Amino acid sequence: MNHITLEVVTRHIWQEYAEEADHLRHNQEEVKEIYAKRKETIERVFADAIEKHGMRWTTLRGLKKLSMQAMLTFAALNLKKMANWTWRSPVRA
Repeated sequence: MNHITLEVVTRHIWQEYAEEADHLRHNQEEVKEIYAKRKETIERVFADAIEKHGMRWTTLRGLKKLSMQAMLTFAALNLKKMANWTWRSPVRA
């Protein structure tokens, strides 16, 4: 008596897109350069928010209150960034 064994491989519905994104990110030189700058820009902002602006933990409860705190924190970070751009000393020729 022969028994047929079937194996089912399950993949997330978007797995193909995730694999394509990984392929593009790791295999194109210009994308590698942009991705390398991520740690200097985006990741730095989140690190500053955690270390300097109280985003590591909160005493607030509820999604609405936490969202408000996050929006105010990142608004403050954006204002600081704009102030630094404005107040830089002029470049001398």
